[in-house]
Amino acid sequence: MSEAENPQLLGGKEITAEDIRALAGPVTPHFSLQVRNRIRRLIEPLPDGHPARAEGERQIARLEELSRHSGEPRDGLGISH
Repeated sequence: MSEAENPQLLGGKEITAEDIRALAGPVTPHFSLQVRNRIRRLIEPLPDGHPARAEGERQIARLEELSRHSGEPRDGLGISH
């Protein structure tokens, strides 16, 4: 699956907190940053205080933490990315 959003979610239907949970729920550490980016794009136009935006922000934080467990050594080995 590419980084493009699900057209069904963007086809005029308002994004819900459940949509965000469905997108973020089954993600593995390896794909967590890709899903984080999708969620950011989905919630970007939503106003502060919108339930889907609040859930998206929670999921973004969770996905960023999850990405630290992807098995890719990025810290402490002198490798810059």
